[in-house]
Amino acid sequence: MAVYLDGRRAFVLTALEAVRLRPGQVLSDEEIAQLQERDRLEQAHEAALRFLSYRPRSEREIGDYLRQKGFDAATVEAELERLRRAGLVDDYAFARFWVENRTAFRPRGRRALQAELRRKGVSPDVIREVLRESAPDERSLALRLARERARRLQGLDPRTLRRRLAGYLSRRGFDGELVMEVLRTLDIESEEEAPEG
Repeated sequence: MAVYLDGRRAFVLTALEAVRLRPGQVLSDEEIAQLQERDRLEQAHEAALRFLSYRPRSEREIGDYLRQKGFDAATVEAELERLRRAGLVDDYAFARFWVENRTAFRPRGRRALQAELRRKGVSPDVIREVLRESAPDERSLALRLARERARRLQGLDPRTLRRRLAGYLSRRGFDGELVMEVLRTLDIESEEEAPEG
């Protein structure tokens, strides 16, 4: 229920709060401030829940989103605490979701997963723990991706194929040593390694 003061919308009340008010009732400045504060908190909560409805989020992502929506620091912190208590924000659970989702749909190496989670505000300790528990076997993942990509790049000379596969795997967060190992496993010769003849 929207409450208007002097003909202007001042705040929205829940049904329970609205029962206590009557048209024409005079409110003190303190009562108005309390109701406005509750309204701000409720608006922040609704915004956070909408944001979370698309996919799990890190605590920092939610905080950044609420600040971008114009909520002050105290309101953002109060909402984050409310979400923590309700179990709706948990960076550890978020990081596990992120790693599992990436592994299934957009495979990445450890290095890329670490960078993505850092950008989302997940602490280094949580990232380390989640990657230790949940990260896929990087070698087999890189090998699978390289084989899939090599099929699409058929017809290229070995040197170009090797360069493209190396770039492809590197951009997906696999370290150079692993990339070279995968290329050796696939037995893709570079011009330098090709036998003379």
